[in-house]
Amino acid sequence: MIIINMVTLSASTVGVNWGTVTTHQLPAQSVVNMLKDNGFDKVKLFDADEGLLEALRGTDIQVMVAVPNYMLEEMSLDSGAAVSWVEANITAYAYPGGVNIRHVAVGNEPFLKTYNGTYLKHTLPALKNIQDAIPSAGDFRPEIRDVTIQIIQYLYSNNAPFVVNIYPFLSLYGNMYFPIDYAFFDGSNKPVKDGNYIYTNVFDANFDTLVWSLAKSGYPDMRIVVGEVGWPTDGDKNANVKNAKRFNEGLIQHVLSKNGTPARKGEIDIYLFSLIDEDEKSIDPGSFERHWGLFEFDGKPKYELDLSGVNKKKGLVAAQGVRYMARRWCVLNPSVKDTDRELAGNIDYACSLSDCTALGYGSSCNHLSVEGNASYAFNMYYQLKGQHEWDCEFSGLAMITDLDPSDDECWFPIMIARGNSVLLREKLGNVLIVVLEGCVVFMFLVS
Repeated sequence: MIIINMVTLSASTVGVNWGTVTTHQLPAQSVVNMLKDNGFDKVKLFDADEGLLEALRGTDIQVMVAVPNYMLEEMSLDSGAAVSWVEANITAYAYPGGVNIRHVAVGNEPFLKTYNGTYLKHTLPALKNIQDAIPSAGDFRPEIRDVTIQIIQYLYSNNAPFVVNIYPFLSLYGNMYFPIDYAFFDGSNKPVKDGNYIYTNVFDANFDTLVWSLAKSGYPDMRIVVGEVGWPTDGDKNANVKNAKRFNEGLIQHVLSKNGTPARKGEIDIYLFSLIDEDEKSIDPGSFERHWGLFEFDGKPKYELDLSGVNKKKGLVAAQGVRYMARRWCVLNPSVKDTDRELAGNIDYACSLSDCTALGYGSSCNHLSVEGNASYAFNMYYQLKGQHEWDCEFSGLAMITDLDPSDDECWFPIMIARGNSVLLREKLGNVLIVVLEGCVVFMFLVS
């Protein structure tokens, strides 16, 4: 991720990512109020959505906006396009009482292997054009090292930070032999010694991998910002509320202690990932992708979390004034047996058009029977489509009920009344960012 700074950066605080890849969005103003109620003074967006920026207008919240990947080629070839984008999305809000835009992210993980080099040649030119338009032991992968070094040089010359995504959960998810305690900050796992440094958690180890990569490239004092870090609460055996609370609690205490890492003492700036669950995100990386939120899709806190890092009993504040659809659910008609030849096909159909990630192995609803799976799938489809009577048909297998089918572990949600389907790009791996006032940053995913 590459960033351009608009103003002098403030002291270390905990920010949060605000994603909108969801079928039913909370009103933007409700989310902004929730940010303020919970004391977040920094937020990172994945685009420059007008509705979100309007809701942030007049607040003191520091904002990072983004240029999407599909615009990189145009930005790299036409400086006028960059000027137009900045005028519409930055200058229009950059005035006293407007939006406190501190960073502009140019691209979203453009060097991710999945893109097969699509954005490789456009990233740096786009970054320069955006920058010009704005007012006032590890090492990098061999195939991107040269362009990465060029970008780092440009960032450094503009006094911009390097932004990195660190996901200890992915280290655990991708390696069955990974020591689970090493993913957290309070683990009793045997420390790892690397030269003169001792590591008790993978976050510090990953952070210092970047420290050494930058030092090897000739930039030992380059500022680093962790653009995304968090823990999911569903969609995998290790993705649950207990682990998420343990990780985020330890993370916040760690970064606010200002002890830093073994190789880089001092403050660490982070943006928690993420504020709210997003049920339209791609699940290609895993079913957990839709469950990174500190809050449910409707703004309910999932667990207690003290963002000050001091009082563990302090809870998060829910979104206020949320309106829900009618209190009814679509479930399997009890007269239907699980041997019905049409049942499996209807479950598959419902899940293909809604979010059934909670039914997966190790997930919160994995304990349900076949009948329970059917009810969950039918209800998710019914809620997503807007609770129309014809959305609870399923070849005559389903029925509408006002009895909540949820149990202690598995929640059958009712959707919020206001919301629109949005077709936005998925967050994948690394991100290019820009910070306004002459600064720029680069971002990688570390797992």
